[in-house]
Amino acid sequence: MTSLQPLPVDAGITPNPATASASGPLAAAPGSLLELVLRSLDDDQAQEVITIPLEGKSSVADHMVIASGRSTRQVAAMAQKLAERIKHGGFGHVRIEGLPAADWVLIDAGDIVVHLFRPEVRSFYNLERMWAFGDQGAA
Repeated sequence: MTSLQPLPVDAGITPNPATASASGPLAAAPGSLLELVLRSLDDDQAQEVITIPLEGKSSVADHMVIASGRSTRQVAAMAQKLAERIKHGGFGHVRIEGLPAADWVLIDAGDIVVHLFRPEVRSFYNLERMWAFGDQGAA
């Protein structure tokens, strides 16, 4: 099993704001969709949860959340529970892609896009590095 390397501090990516200090760069507002997503992933024991702010980078969503599950079964269960919790939380329906294989599941919740991976697949695609690319500054 490969381990993920930590990103540089200036990469523009923050760890799970639900567990970060209150003085951290990003905090999920109580009752927000982001807070619900992070709480759900925490409840389902997601691993290595990070949040990437997309404001100014993309008009697709405000935040991207990336997390890992230990197996395809856990990834699929996390995705299904998250979709249910978002719906019951009053945030509407979500679109889910990749659920049958559950190696990489994408959940489009409107303002938040969630990527759930098995660790090997996550390290292969390395979305964190792709979205941090523009934050390295001009050379």
